[in-house]
Amino acid sequence: MAEPLENYALVGDCRSAALIGRTGSIDWLCLPRFDSSSLLARILGDERHGHWSLNPVGAVECTSRRYEEDTFVLVTRWETPTGVIEVTDWMPIENGESDIVRRVTGLEGEVTVEQVLRIRFDYADAMPWVRQTGTEDAPELTAIAGPDAVVVRGPRFTAVDHAHRAEFTVSAGETVDTVLTWFPSHKSPRPPQDVDTMLETTRAWWQNWARTCTPPGAYDEHVRRSLLVLRALTHESTGGIVAAPTTSLPEEIGGGRNWDYRYVWIRDAALTLEALMIHGYQDEASAWRDWLLRAIAGDPEDVQIMYGLSGARYLYEREIESLPGYEGSSPVRVGNGAYDQFQGDIFGELMIALEDARELGVHEDDFSWSLQVRLLEWVATQLDRADNGIWEIRGPLRTFTHSRAMLWAAFDRGIRAIEQFDLTGPLAEWKATRERLRTEIEEHGFDAERGHYRQHYDTVEVDASLLQLAQIGYVAYDDDRMLGTVAEIERTLLRKGLPLRYRTESGVDGLEGDEHPFLTCAFWLVEQYARSGRLDDAVTLMDRLVGITNDVGLLSEEYDVDDERHLGNTPQALSHLALVRAADAISEARAT
Repeated sequence: MAEPLENYALVGDCRSAALIGRTGSIDWLCLPRFDSSSLLARILGDERHGHWSLNPVGAVECTSRRYEEDTFVLVTRWETPTGVIEVTDWMPIENGESDIVRRVTGLEGEVTVEQVLRIRFDYADAMPWVRQTGTEDAPELTAIAGPDAVVVRGPRFTAVDHAHRAEFTVSAGETVDTVLTWFPSHKSPRPPQDVDTMLETTRAWWQNWARTCTPPGAYDEHVRRSLLVLRALTHESTGGIVAAPTTSLPEEIGGGRNWDYRYVWIRDAALTLEALMIHGYQDEASAWRDWLLRAIAGDPEDVQIMYGLSGARYLYEREIESLPGYEGSSPVRVGNGAYDQFQGDIFGELMIALEDARELGVHEDDFSWSLQVRLLEWVATQLDRADNGIWEIRGPLRTFTHSRAMLWAAFDRGIRAIEQFDLTGPLAEWKATRERLRTEIEEHGFDAERGHYRQHYDTVEVDASLLQLAQIGYVAYDDDRMLGTVAEIERTLLRKGLPLRYRTESGVDGLEGDEHPFLTCAFWLVEQYARSGRLDDAVTLMDRLVGITNDVGLLSEEYDVDDERHLGNTPQALSHLALVRAADAISEARAT
């Protein structure tokens, strides 16, 4: 059975990622890309669905674990009655291949170690053909099913109950390595590589990247880890930023709100880009800008809210019957049907991110600016269109206040590009559109009687996304309208002190079941507090939120305040980038 989600650590190579539990089992791995089908998927079922456990023989739990400083090299320490070992897990990052390495190092005495490897390709739907290869001194295990194959080099494995088991004893000073390498089944695997070199190269790559980070100030350790998470979720070859490396981890145990997040949302990627740029990462800004331009090039009418890692447009959603779901939470989904939704807010987030890139010095060529002009021209023809909103509502389309404010921001950034960067465009027309949107929002999106902005034009309820109105400059953080909105969010959306996205019982999302507080929204509330003179409240809430991170600093999408557990896909880019923004807001508030 899968472990609690907060038990999982991530290792990755900026092409894919693995989740490793505190028991020493890799329970989620897709190769060679984030969005490839899984070969280890116990997190969405049980041991029958694929896992790779490595731990001392006997019922011993890990004593501690940590990442090597500023890396995704995971070190787990095991203390047993007979000795002490460390297991170092990592995915080599610079060799262009898809590997995962598990190194066992003896520290004291001697420890007998067991590995159990159960490979199940294609979301546990394909039993591989497995054979022993290699030599007596250098054994190899090769598993093939359809287009996928892996070779495992290290201790000799023996077939046991449709899995493979290896056992060995490690004494102080000894090291035993096991390397799993994915390769296309129609090709031969590459020769064995030097494991010491792979470790040193990977360690140096992460630490060199982290060295670029502008010192964040408040909550330094959590900000640095969050920035590293954002980099780990950025695909090295394409520049696409996945929302999370997992699919179908539930927002409610036993519920059906289970979605595939292994794709690039324009919104999440734009906000991630902002967080990285603020902290000195111009190369990532350039790579993401190039990815974006490739993805949206063509008819603006075809712009989507999300794409595949390489800009793929069709992300058909289907249910995977071979996986029963995390703690029985079904269905398990691959693909995401929201790809064809219309969400007006993405145009604002897109234009905000591109403005941030301009301000950072990313060159604005004729192609990139002309594409933005054409995009705004098309958006201007869609101003009367209702949408699915930021939360991908699957109920009736609405006129969401947040979406309308983000459209306002899109034209606002276009205007600023002309006025501040000497670019050319229909300035008067865009100003008129911006003013039209503001007038409409104030008339229909603000409840003058209750003194707060509303979720959509046909309700009196609020939505935590309204916290972004101040972030984008639509309204000041300390404006009475904003303060009234915050008060209503506090009154109606807090669950044991943490905000929900909205009240699911209102029926607005067209889905059954409930969900839990959304961590991104909680960090947005921290930012609002810090920038509106409530610094003590900001720090109190921030301290609680960083206390929710797991033992290696990771956050999922949601938090169950009753059972005190992580829920939703993990680690979640949106949660981590919101943490960075919140810490920055507290740092700036303390400096004034």
